Amino acid sequence: MSDGDHPTTSIIALAGRRIDVPGTTPPRFPLSQVEEVRSRLAGAFARLHAVGLVCSGACGADLVALEAAEQLGMRRRIVLPFAPERFRKSSVVDRPGDWGRVYDRQIAAAAKSDGLVVLDLGGEDDRAYAAANEAIIRETLRLARTAEQARSYRLVALLVWEGIRRQGSDATAAFGELAQKAGFEVITIPTW
Repeated sequence: MSDGDHPTTSIIALAGRRIDVPGTTPPRFPLSQVEEVRSRLAGAFARLHAVGLVCSGACGADLVALEAAEQLGMRRRIVLPFAPERFRKSSVVDRPGDWGRVYDRQIAAAAKSDGLVVLDLGGEDDRAYAAANEAIIRETLRLARTAEQARSYRLVALLVWEGIRRQGSDATAAFGELAQKAGFEVITIPTW
């Protein structure tokens, strides 16, 4: 696809797996796969001519994507279902890896650039994560509308996962369905 002499650029909405707790069977996103997934994401961002990324800030897919996007100079927007401190405890530092430092740096950068959206939802986590997924789609659409009026953007949802729906609630699978209904192209980035 091209827009004159310029390739079509993309705005990315992203969701995916958090890093596995030790002994997770079957594995979804082992800590040992972080560098491989980072490489896959950087390659996808380049192929898609991505200029913006909207995701949450959990350990695993979100933080790996945010770091890859930062390296490429992409605009980043982070959507959190609750206050940053609560989210850090429930979705960042509760898994193996040095995620707290990465999260703190990404949150500070997003807050400084007006790229942090905090829904500040109380109550049940599953409902809050579902609302965050909806907000990621809305924020991606908003970013595409406001980025450059003269240019049209390809809307792409990246699912960073093993591709198997978990029994019960599965926020990644639900995000893919939501993105597809919203007209996004859905692409899977494997976690192993």
